[in-house]
Amino acid sequence: METILEPSATMLPMLNEFREEAAITKRALQRVPANRLGWKPHPRSMSLGQLSLHIATIPSRLSQLAQLDGFDVSQANFDPPHPKNMEEVLAAHEQSVLDAEKCLQEMTEEQAQAKWRLMKKDKELFTKPRAAILRSILLNHWYHHRGQLSVYLRLLDVPVPVIYGRSADESPFD
Repeated sequence: METILEPSATMLPMLNEFREEAAITKRALQRVPANRLGWKPHPRSMSLGQLSLHIATIPSRLSQLAQLDGFDVSQANFDPPHPKNMEEVLAAHEQSVLDAEKCLQEMTEEQAQAKWRLMKKDKELFTKPRAAILRSILLNHWYHHRGQLSVYLRLLDVPVPVIYGRSADESPFD
């Protein structure tokens, strides 16, 4: 018989929020036109495909990172890869959501409150509780890029889905 773990008191609200936001994010990713993955609104911007894949993988990558005691940004590659197609993006999102749910579900209260350090080589940039890192770099960072995606969709004249309340294209109240 499989044991079902109850999330810690700190992680349960975050897990519930994450599940709601994962559905919203999937809805936004499903609007990405497959034939426009190379499009950029500006030369210094990520392409639509890079942004979509980045959004799809944030939960997995950052929940894995948060399980460590810290991270050295000098070891990071901040150049998102280009996906081959939208199937890759949507599959990555599906797996990413599963990975993050597992992390949030299994994290103990002790792990959630443990200190996590961001380093740049030998210099400590900050130390925060792991739960605060998950809030900022998993959730808030994810929402930031999803908002960026909604602007890309608008610029491409793709109907923007409902995110919170109505968009100019849809209403959850109709």
